[in-house]
Amino acid sequence: MQTQAVIDHIVGWLKDYAATARAKGFVVGVSGGVDSAVVSVLTARTGLPTLLLEMPIRQKADQSGRAQAHIEDLKKRFPDNVQGMSINLTPAFDTFAATVDVDEADYPAKQLALANARSRLRMVTLYYYGQINGLLVTGTGNKIEDFGVGFFTKYGDGGVDISPIAGLLKSQVYQLAAALDVSQSIQSAPPTDGLWDTDRTDEQQIGATYPELEWAMGVYGWNTPEDFTGRQREVLETYTRLHQAMQHKINPIPVCGIPPALLAP
Repeated sequence: MQTQAVIDHIVGWLKDYAATARAKGFVVGVSGGVDSAVVSVLTARTGLPTLLLEMPIRQKADQSGRAQAHIEDLKKRFPDNVQGMSINLTPAFDTFAATVDVDEADYPAKQLALANARSRLRMVTLYYYGQINGLLVTGTGNKIEDFGVGFFTKYGDGGVDISPIAGLLKSQVYQLAAALDVSQSIQSAPPTDGLWDTDRTDEQQIGATYPELEWAMGVYGWNTPEDFTGRQREVLETYTRLHQAMQHKINPIPVCGIPPALLAP
């Protein structure tokens, strides 16, 4: 990959899109992970106003620490156009969780629903600050998450205006991170969505590593799990199941077509 050329291309694309949309700049949610770190540097490099939001919800100290340190680093590197804020959403989430509380024995999907609610609360916050400042909500999903296994929340972190790195594999995002001088603490941190009270890495939740998923994405459609054995078969089975299940997240909302004869007066 021509890393510097890719960086320049994305930065130029961001500037052009903002101009076409008549937006002042960008707002990015910074989590302490590599994807949001890369996106935030790319938006900062446009020279346009860039607002970085850390939005902790019962967040682990190491995640918040990395996010805050990254924001401070970018404010120093781009003092003319980067601002940062920390918006503690824990009280709002706790109130919501208490208001909709149900017995988990009766509703086994409760914890997953609450995890997704965290992501959706952050989306609402990003759009609030985006709207009052005239900024585009900028997505941080990569190609594997957004188009491979659907590892994002519908109308949560999937609710954005633009997606600058959704055409890049996770390994390519890491290449950009190194070229953009993202801190080593972020580059070496195990990927996690940070939506649970317990530590759950992406690999633990998905059942495969990102390199394995990149391999599966490459062979999917050309091969079936039955063409492989052992770990490769397991990974392709996982990828196939998740890819098929994610279609509702990326396809247009189904609209019921009404026969014209039924609409006639």
